[in-house]
This record gives sequence, C-alpha cells and structure tokens, in this order.
Amino acid sequence: MSVSPDAAGALRPQLLLSSVLDNNALQDAVPENQLSFALYSASNRMIRLHKPLLDPLGLTFPQYLVMLELFHDAPRSVGELGARLAMDTGTITPLLKRLEASGKVTRTRDREDERRVLVALTDAGEALREALWAVTDKIGTTCQIPGERQEALRDTLGAFARPICGDGVSGDQDVG
Repeated sequence: MSVSPDAAGALRPQLLLSSVLDNNALQDAVPENQLSFALYSASNRMIRLHKPLLDPLGLTFPQYLVMLELFHDAPRSVGELGARLAMDTGTITPLLKRLEASGKVTRTRDREDERRVLVALTDAGEALREALWAVTDKIGTTCQIPGERQEALRDTLGAFARPICGDGVSGDQDVG
C-alpha cells in the first residue's frame, strides 16, 4: 500500500495491484491458521477451566498463580513474583493488595532493604494449599492431554514465552 496526498492535502491510501495476495496467502491469514490465535484460544480455555474451581476459593486465575509461587517459596519479593509470573509491578501490586485484603498474604518491607516488599502466606493462605493442588490436578485431567504431551507442550510454550517475558518485566524492583 502506498500513501499520497490528495488535492486537499489529506492522505488517501492507494492500493497497489501488484501486491494483491493470492488465495493461498489469504487462506493462511485466517485466524485459525495463526499461532497467535491458537495461543489466545488456549489461554482463554485454560482460564475458563480454572474459573469454576477458583471462584469458591475466592481467587482469580492470576491470584492462583501467585499462591502457587508462594507455596513453592515464600516469602518472595514483589519483583521476584512479577518476574516469575511475567507481570509488571502495575499488574502484580493491585493483585497482591487484593490478596492481602482477603487475608491470604501479607506484604512487609524488607528489614535489610526498605525498597523491597516481601510477600508471605498467612495461615488462611496456607490453608488453601491442598485445595489449590486439587485444582491443579483437576485441570491436568480435564485437559485430556497425556502427561508426557502436557510436559512437551509446557516446555515448548515456556521456551517461546521466556524471551517475551524478559522484555519489560520489572525484575527485582519492588513497589507495593
């Protein structure tokens, strides 16, 4: 497509006939043939599968991910959680505030470095451990993908996501 000014000075697109796509290229351009659409659809499906399991526990999908990270290793800094979950501080801080307001986590300043905010589980948060492991197991069976294929898919998607997640993630900056 080229753009040229018209008599009134406004820009008007002009199609170049030589760049018209052939049928094969058009067929490849439909959403279901796009990697991005497959990832988008799979992500939406996973969130929809989790919702009825997490709602009774008072958690959203991103909060569930934070809780799993904290079950693995706590306390964690806001920056560490953000980096592990590919969330910037503008996303993770309000999420953590809601978890704190619901009594599942605490946020405290690091005594050794006041710039860092540490997130830890409360007793109420810790009490969700088995219920959240059950959610993880239920999702694994609901997906109807054999374990070794799930692992291969997870590894492939992880390798794809790592370079993207490394861009713009706040690292160890802690605001919260």
